[in-house]
Amino acid sequence: MPTTTVYVGLGANLGDRGQALQAAVHAMAALPGTQLQAVSSLYSSAPIEATGPDYLNAVAVLTTDFGPEAFLQQLQHLEQAAGRQRPYRNAPRTLDLDILLWGHAQLNTPSLTVPHPRMRERAFVLRPLAELAPEVVTAAQLMAVADQAIECLQGTDWIKKESL
Repeated sequence: MPTTTVYVGLGANLGDRGQALQAAVHAMAALPGTQLQAVSSLYSSAPIEATGPDYLNAVAVLTTDFGPEAFLQQLQHLEQAAGRQRPYRNAPRTLDLDILLWGHAQLNTPSLTVPHPRMRERAFVLRPLAELAPEVVTAAQLMAVADQAIECLQGTDWIKKESL
């Protein structure tokens, strides 16, 4: 299977959010046939269409030999290992991993839609994604979400790279 470039949105608003995102990046990088290419800055954002504490967010770009559905299953396994529960839509979460982009593919299956259907409506996705793939995010898209509460907390040095 050919290697594909994948952009993954990371978020957490319960528990030790920073540790959860660190662990998720390291776990994704450790998946067979997968390599971490880069990680965005770390952001704090208010929940959208939900209640609960603020989120920590970032975007990671990886290359992988997995197919899209198999990679999604791996991400869901990582979420579950981090204590993710889905009691209702947009519930607070210990870890949220979303496939934002799968190469240049457009996918629409019962379990996966790529590009992510709401990513262009979310500052917590567009701002970090623009750091890693500025050609994918337009100035108009960033302006459209400029009213959403988001703050850059730390540059790309938030991820401990010595064990990657």
